[in-house]
Amino acid sequence: MQALEPRLLINAYCNGIFPMGMENGRLTWFSPDPRGIIPVEAFHVPRSVRSELRKKNFEVRVNTSFGEVLRACGKRKETWITPEIIQSYELLHQLGLAHSVETWDDGFLVGGLYGVCVGGAFFGESMFSRVEGGSKAALVWLMQHLQKKGFLLHDTQWTTDHLAMFGGVEIAREEYLRLLTQAVALEVKFAGE
Repeated sequence: MQALEPRLLINAYCNGIFPMGMENGRLTWFSPDPRGIIPVEAFHVPRSVRSELRKKNFEVRVNTSFGEVLRACGKRKETWITPEIIQSYELLHQLGLAHSVETWDDGFLVGGLYGVCVGGAFFGESMFSRVEGGSKAALVWLMQHLQKKGFLLHDTQWTTDHLAMFGGVEIAREEYLRLLTQAVALEVKFAGE
C-alpha cells in the first residue's frame, strides 16, 4: 500500500471530498449530501457533559501521539482506517496539515480525535474513547480552540446522535460548499499563537 499524495488529498478536502478505506482494501471517495457539521460559533456543551467532565481530571494535549490516536480510532469493529489511510494521514501530520487532540489520565491516553486543517476549516476524521468522557473532553477542547483561533467550519462528514448533542447538524451540499469555500480561504492556523 502506498500513501495518497498529500496534494491530492488536500485538493479533495478543498472540494468537499474525502477518502475512506473499504473492507476489500480499496479506497472510496465520498461527498455526502447532506453534510454533517458542527457550527463553530453555535457549539454548546450539554449540561450533563459539563458535569461529567468536571468530575474527571483529564489533561488535554495536542499532536503528542498522533499515530497512536489514529491507530486507536482504527481499532473499532467497523473501520475505514486502513493501512493506506494510516500512511496518508501520518504524512499529512508530518506536513503540519493533520492534528490530534488527545485526552490523558494519569499518563495514559484515554481518548482523542484527529482531523485535517486547511485555512479555517477543520475536517474531523474520527475519535475514540477508552474511558467515559475521553472523546467528549477532546471534542470540547477542540471546539473551544477552533472558536478562539477563528475557524469557520468543523466538518464531521455525517451527523451522529453523539455529535448532535453538541449542536451537530446536516446541511445541503450547496450550502456546505459555500461555507467550505469561505473557510479554506481564511488565514488561520491550528497550532501556535
